[in-house]
Amino acid sequence: MPNTIIQFTQAVAAPSLIPDPLERLSDDECLTRLADAVTRGESEHLDEIVQLIGRLAVVIE
Repeated sequence: MPNTIIQFTQAVAAPSLIPDPLERLSDDECLTRLADAVTRGESEHLDEIVQLIGRLAVVIE
């Protein structure tokens, strides 16, 4: 078996050019949407819940 050189490169993610609609929400709007999403209790809204919590976590830090 011949010696094979394997090179790995690390990809760096670039910021999105598309603005995130959650960033434009006020804290109060974000909390309201989070409360609505949790109240609905539907599993297909889990991504929205995670994004809203992440958006609020940035404000808290």
